[in-house]
Amino acid sequence: MTHSFHIPVLGLAFSIDSPLKVARFGISSVISIVDDELIERIRAYYCKINKREYLPITKKDHDYRANRISSYLNLVSKLVHEQMENIRTQFFEEGSEIERYFQFIPESHPAKKIYYAMISETNNVEKAKKKQSLRSFIEAGDIDVNIMAKVDKVNYAKNGDALEEKFSDALAALRGFTNSNLQSSVILSAGMNPRLYSYLAELPAFWQKKDGSFDKKLTLKVSDYRSAYIQAKFLAKKGIWVSEFRVESGLNCGGHAFATDGLLLGPILAEFKNKKQALQQELFTSYRQYWSQKDICIEHAPPIKYTVQGGVGTADEHTFLLKHYEFDAVGWGSPFLLVPEATTVDEETLAALTSATADDFYSSGASPLGVPFNNFRKSSSEQLRLKRIKEGKPGSPCKKKYLVSNIEYGSTPICTASRAYQHLKIKELEAKKLDPVRYEKEFSEITEKTCLCDGLAAPAYLKYNILKPKEKDAVAICPGPNTVWFKNKFSLDQMINHIYGRTDLIQNEDRPFFFINELRLYVAHIKKYVEMNTATVNDKNIKYLEKFKTQLMEGINYYEQLKNELYDFSSHIIAGIPEQLKNAEKELAQITFQN
Repeated sequence: MTHSFHIPVLGLAFSIDSPLKVARFGISSVISIVDDELIERIRAYYCKINKREYLPITKKDHDYRANRISSYLNLVSKLVHEQMENIRTQFFEEGSEIERYFQFIPESHPAKKIYYAMISETNNVEKAKKKQSLRSFIEAGDIDVNIMAKVDKVNYAKNGDALEEKFSDALAALRGFTNSNLQSSVILSAGMNPRLYSYLAELPAFWQKKDGSFDKKLTLKVSDYRSAYIQAKFLAKKGIWVSEFRVESGLNCGGHAFATDGLLLGPILAEFKNKKQALQQELFTSYRQYWSQKDICIEHAPPIKYTVQGGVGTADEHTFLLKHYEFDAVGWGSPFLLVPEATTVDEETLAALTSATADDFYSSGASPLGVPFNNFRKSSSEQLRLKRIKEGKPGSPCKKKYLVSNIEYGSTPICTASRAYQHLKIKELEAKKLDPVRYEKEFSEITEKTCLCDGLAAPAYLKYNILKPKEKDAVAICPGPNTVWFKNKFSLDQMINHIYGRTDLIQNEDRPFFFINELRLYVAHIKKYVEMNTATVNDKNIKYLEKFKTQLMEGINYYEQLKNELYDFSSHIIAGIPEQLKNAEKELAQITFQN
């Protein structure tokens, strides 16, 4: 692994082509393979600019979703391979990509010393030897893919009959990755999908080979240890090994926010650290037992990587996670939205991000999935949503239907962000004859849902000028709250140097320790929960609040002890922690259901 950071999946379009931008520098990134229409149009775009033959895959073609995904991933793989061939033959000179490759790598990388020695070498023969040695270190970053496991719509034939299970959205996407030429990982997020997991177990590409390697690897994105254990155990019993656990903060992240029941990131990481060996051994027992029943003997447990992401913003925090919790890498997501060399964000949205205030980033109910969604008030998608409400036409036309799930009004699922659903729901609301305050609250909850299928794809269409006539250009974006601390558009060089502590892009002493930021988000989250349920409070709500507060207090107590181990942080960061914890504790004590 060249770098100790990776770029996680960012929406639908924001990291759709990130490997083509950064993989040649050894940087791993993740492509979302949820939206096959976006993928097909981006494939057409890159075929055109690279003068490659483009053969369209239409919805009339058999297994078109899987084939679109395979074809795009194969194109990305081929183009990155060509980039690597090119970079290995370049001269070491100022501004060349081979020069940048070795400037980027961390000081801990074994090639860094050789690079410095090559620069200072005066003997031409020895210098040439060192250059050749450096070329042998050059490797591409991983081209990984992401599937939201529960975005798994069943699809239908023209005659209305349901297609086979293997043609559902998630299964077809997985098949698309499996059939591609990539040797990398699929990251499954958003919870457990037994149908998808069972299908994955049938795919030989995920089976361990005789030499211990895998053609395709599996990564689980999880919010806590228990979730990781349950899912990995289920898979191990089916002969599938989880090669990486990608631990993400439940709230201090971009995109959908899968909050824990008050478990904070620090204690979660400590649990992973303390149970790594036991977890690997227990999973291996089930895994080996499955394969022994197939007369295949696996003697040693395959390795497991542990990575973490969510709200990380400084080099000190990055290094702390690697050293203190003994994790392998750290994901840097939202800050890379401000790096055009790495991600795909349209100019209008990019400008809005750089001028944003803390209030512009908020946890919303905008997602049709019914999961909290980190939203951005200044996005053009949010402005369009409000405009439609003002004009008396709330909701969006529903074309892609990736997030259809609601069956309140019939057996055919519809999307809660759709105009059709919101029209029916508002008619139902009007019939209730509620008082104005209650009416407005419920009206807002209905119309807060926004179309993510179109909004999260739009930035790529705008950026590459491939928007179709009459197609909406409103952009939805889902940055984490940590984005507020990054106030400019940055070069790739600047962001990498920031991650490794060679420069500081934040330079703001008001930014608290990132664990404190997450704690505040959790306090605000449970406060909002109480406010939303006060009118209809029951025993279940009360018990949930008690459990949540108890686990938050355990986290606060953990951080009180942890502050004594923050050796490499500046004094003002450490000095602020006791008061910040005390304030959170006071605020938490006041959060109750009033009698």
